[in-house]
Amino acid sequence: MTDAQTSEQLVKQQLTQLQALKGLLEEEKKVLQNHNPDDLTELTDKKNNLLIEIKDLDIIIGRSVEFAQDKAAGKYLTELDEIKDLLTRCQAINLVNGQIIQQSQLAVQRMKTSLLESHNKSAITYDDKGKKHAGLSSLNIKA
Repeated sequence: MTDAQTSEQLVKQQLTQLQALKGLLEEEKKVLQNHNPDDLTELTDKKNNLLIEIKDLDIIIGRSVEFAQDKAAGKYLTELDEIKDLLTRCQAINLVNGQIIQQSQLAVQRMKTSLLESHNKSAITYDDKGKKHAGLSSLNIKA
C-alpha cells in the first residue's frame, strides 16, 4: 500500500481483500453452526485484522487522484461492480451470522433459566408442619 501503487493495483488489492473477507465470513458461519468457540476466537481475530486492512486501503483509494481520474474516465466499471456485489454478499452473510449468534444466545439464556428453575425447585424443603420452606437444610442454612 505505497504511493507508487497504481489505481489498477489498488482496485485489484481491494477485490482480493473482499474475496478473503467473504471467505472468512462463510467460514465463520460454519463455525457458528458447529458451535466451536475455540475456532471462532481465531477467526474473529483474522476477520478484524482484515477489516482494518480493508479500511486502510479504502482510505488510500479515496485519496488517490489517479483512481478518481480513472473512475471518472469510466475505467474499472467491471471491477467496481464486482466490489459492490462482494460487499452486498458480505453484508448478507454477516447478517445471517448475527442471527445465528442471536439464536445461540437465546438458547443459552433458555438453558440458564431452565437450570435455575430446576435448582430452585430442588432447593425447596418442608418444615415439620409440612409447609414449604426455602433453604438448604442439609447445610443447616435457612433462607
